[in-house]
Amino acid sequence: MKPETLGFFEKVYDVVKLIPYGRVTSYGAIAKYLGATRSARIVGYAMNNSHGNDVPAHRVVNRNGLLTGKHHFEGTNLMQQLLENEGVTVYDNQVQDFDTVFWDPSKEL
Repeated sequence: MKPETLGFFEKVYDVVKLIPYGRVTSYGAIAKYLGATRSARIVGYAMNNSHGNDVPAHRVVNRNGLLTGKHHFEGTNLMQQLLENEGVTVYDNQVQDFDTVFWDPSKEL
């Protein structure tokens, strides 16, 4: 992996660590906040590599609230369980009341 990519991953992790308990954000919202609007997929790669870095990756979903990263968590429903433990309702792999629990780093930070 290129050194600049690893630096970007660290910036992503810094933002993800600020997502409040019981809230979620999207890959695209993080990318936009970091000034890399078209890099949502790279944010996803960062989330895939975040395990073990004390990063609450379960709080990052796609722009529609779908748990698209769930297959990168151990067990079948760990991402959903972690969100539900924080009070986020998930049905059929989708965050319910997405607009209510959505945290936009561009507005909140």
